[in-house]
Amino acid sequence: MNETSDAHPPISSGTISAWRILLRGAGVLLILFVFCFWAAKGYNKGWSQNRVPVKHLDAVTEIEFTTYEKRFVPGVDYLAGGSVLGALIFSATFFGNRRSNPV
Repeated sequence: MNETSDAHPPISSGTISAWRILLRGAGVLLILFVFCFWAAKGYNKGWSQNRVPVKHLDAVTEIEFTTYEKRFVPGVDYLAGGSVLGALIFSATFFGNRRSNPV
């Protein structure tokens, strides 16, 4: 009898490599992380900002004026870039050589 066929059964067509599962999970986690980061920093629907305008009211003259506070607010460019990168990592697992079943 052939002992090697019993010890190492052939790979079925329904199985998937561990590195493919790992990269798919990494792609999904990256998309989720980027969305949560963007949401936690303020849902900015414009471009990213390094300075944010803050309106103040002068106590004596009651005139409204604007100052700028140094604060990073990620915009849709971060959201789109991170989502595209995560989707590329996820979709890269669908390409490449797959093992065929030896018959």
